[in-house]
Amino acid sequence: MTPRHLAALVLLVLGSAALLLSVLGLLALPKPFARLHALSAASSAGLPLVGIALAVDTGPGRSAVKLLVIAAIVAVGGPVTTMAIGRLVGQHEGVVEEDSPE
Repeated sequence: MTPRHLAALVLLVLGSAALLLSVLGLLALPKPFARLHALSAASSAGLPLVGIALAVDTGPGRSAVKLLVIAAIVAVGGPVTTMAIGRLVGQHEGVVEEDSPE
């Protein structure tokens, strides 16, 4: 096993563990905001780590660059989506006013 494959395996295990913990949090937590909090780890850490692991395992080239771009988009877009869903849930539950800029 080469060092590149070992590094990819470590990153893949870490990313998979983050995804698994997020799923367990989704199943165990009762409130929508707590569930969103648990799922934000999946989009912030889990999927980007898996994407980086795949890019490392692929080696240098176009495929690795594509995987890294996808991981970066998910790492940036995931928390934004989580905040938007949280705001919508807050408006639905009456915690946040619908026309409030915050």
